Amino acid sequence: MIKHTTPLDLIEPIEQASRDEISALQLRRMKSTLRHAYDKVPHHRQAFDRNGVHPDDLRELKDLARFPFMTKKDLRDNYPFGLLAVPKNQLSRIHASSGTTGKPTVVGYTASDIDHWANLVARSIRAAGGRSGDTLHVAYGYGLFTGGLGAHYGAERLGCTVIPMSGGQTEKQVQLIQDFKPRLIMVTPSYMQVLIEEFTRQGLDARESSLEIGIFGAEPWTQAMRREIESSANMDAVDIYGLSEVMGPGVASECIESKDGPVIWEDHFYPEVIDPQTGEVLPDGCEGELVFTSLTKEAFPVIRYRTRDLTRLLPPTSRSFRRMDKIVGRTDDMLIIRGVNVFPTQIEELVLQHGKLSAVYQVVLSREGHLDEVEVLVEAQPDAALSAEAVAEAARWLQHRIKTMVGMSSRVRVLEPHCIERTQTGKARRVVDKRIPA
Repeated sequence: MIKHTTPLDLIEPIEQASRDEISALQLRRMKSTLRHAYDKVPHHRQAFDRNGVHPDDLRELKDLARFPFMTKKDLRDNYPFGLLAVPKNQLSRIHASSGTTGKPTVVGYTASDIDHWANLVARSIRAAGGRSGDTLHVAYGYGLFTGGLGAHYGAERLGCTVIPMSGGQTEKQVQLIQDFKPRLIMVTPSYMQVLIEEFTRQGLDARESSLEIGIFGAEPWTQAMRREIESSANMDAVDIYGLSEVMGPGVASECIESKDGPVIWEDHFYPEVIDPQTGEVLPDGCEGELVFTSLTKEAFPVIRYRTRDLTRLLPPTSRSFRRMDKIVGRTDDMLIIRGVNVFPTQIEELVLQHGKLSAVYQVVLSREGHLDEVEVLVEAQPDAALSAEAVAEAARWLQHRIKTMVGMSSRVRVLEPHCIERTQTGKARRVVDKRIPA
């Protein structure tokens, strides 16, 4: 792959600003956001009052630690429009989560919010190596999910030609990539793997497609998966981060010249990392739960929103803003198996260390009596052509690595390609938990 650089004239002045300039802008915008939330949203006024704080108490950035957190429960308790800071007739758009674990979380956007969002996704695509005039294939789902429309508006704002394919119809996805020859694709990393498999199924080589850059988000993924995709498709794989409660895709994005963690667009979002148990703010470099305060949102300001994502804040490199490390897991998808804390991404890292195993895997949990049982299903690489003896050896190898590196006993089954169910919406179902709550 080519060593990329971004011309300085394509980098916005704020992306090159001094830390003092960034902090001054953040403080000014944070004061405005706290006042806006307090004056316009009863939930925030009540939460501030309960904690004995007032927007005027924010005199420097570190004072934010005195203010209460927001959680997803707050969004559900105020369903559908209780957290809006503007009248509903001033909304330009509404997005919502699927609601699979309860009521959907609903987020509103004014015209100004949509404008900021488009600009930030355009900035993200540009940081990832996209340029005006490029053709960009969007395979994120469109609709209430923020991925498709967020990517679409940002790509158009940058000046790209957009192919609004959405998710699913895998065979057609490959056909359009072959026919329309996009330079970039925006999609979940797990669905990109499905597309690579479909290239192979059609007798095509994904490494020979027009795609040069993949901008991947909406689920945690590892450096091992990056290497796997880059080698299988001969493209640069770049990470983009976002969540609907904070905006959608484009809260942070990697720069293609460094690919060392998503740069947080700190002129619009103020990040903290906290101890998930105590809520204490941790120094940069320490691993904990990521928290965001929006600095420019009108319709739906978020104050210290607990994302549940576990990561670290890292110093600036390619831009003047701080970066976030790869998401190592979430406080709510951590598995506790016989007293061992396990994240699916730990399994993924080990799977991808074996050259004959693909990144398509599934962890199946069950309970025999009072003990948890773990079975790891993983597919062989499509071109591996493993003998029965090689399959058994690969299973033993992975079982040993999981025990050694994770500290968890498991059964491992290596399957033929295409045996594990694929998602057509883009997100892989990495865990199947059949345990009955005690």
